[in-house]
Amino acid sequence: MKTLYVSDMDGTLLGPDSLVSPTSAAIISDLTRRGALITVATARTAATVVPLLEATLTTPPAIVMTGVAYWDREKAAYDSVHFISETERRNVADVCRRFGLHPFVYVMEHDNFLKVYHDGDIFSDLEEKFYRERAHLRLKRFYLHNRVPDDSHTVLWYAMGDQNVIFAAAAELRGHSDLSLSCYNDIFDRSKAHLEIFAPGVSKASAIDALKVRMGVDRVVVFGDNLNDLPMMKVADCAVAVGNAFDEVKEAADKVIGPNYDDAVARFILEDFDKMSD
Repeated sequence: MKTLYVSDMDGTLLGPDSLVSPTSAAIISDLTRRGALITVATARTAATVVPLLEATLTTPPAIVMTGVAYWDREKAAYDSVHFISETERRNVADVCRRFGLHPFVYVMEHDNFLKVYHDGDIFSDLEEKFYRERAHLRLKRFYLHNRVPDDSHTVLWYAMGDQNVIFAAAAELRGHSDLSLSCYNDIFDRSKAHLEIFAPGVSKASAIDALKVRMGVDRVVVFGDNLNDLPMMKVADCAVAVGNAFDEVKEAADKVIGPNYDDAVARFILEDFDKMSD
């Protein structure tokens, strides 16, 4: 039976330092050389996925921006990109203004490069941290205090802030839009939350379903820790929660393993791959 292993990154495959540990990288790389199909499904863009996986060999496309696109590591290019329409962009902009949100707006001008706009005058602490960690990245460029040009090809709106405001804005959008939303608490400060807004039909789950067909696999095993991982857990043949996951994620999982700081995902894949290969 051919299995595809798909792991969330932050809080799941990545340790508390937001890195893939040398042990996990070595285990996954060795399994890939043995024929295992291992990839990630993450809210991150290729700009951060590429350096984070630099020492980790994987072959299937990575699911990035929560399913907005795949990233082909061999070709170093985005694939199957979903864009937000002009009408939908106007609707999102109106809701964000009414809730006092200044989201980061991601625009894809060509296959490999993202422009990120932010029209706020100041950053919150959460926004400042997000920006500082990404300002230097090769595949992404920030345009601060700038509105998005009207003719832009938008792929993602990303807002962060107080959980009450974020969840209220998400509820407003769900009531008046067909856009796909991912709304979840911050893994470090659960009084804060994140809202990602995509084109209709975009999700980790739909991207995994399509990748399952594309890769010709019989079985999918997924790993997650946060509420935005629940949809992909529902479409998996085996859903695995790490020990540090939210209670709702553990309850939805078929298995609960060790925490993200114990190389639990890589060790589980190793055990499962060996068992399925016997």
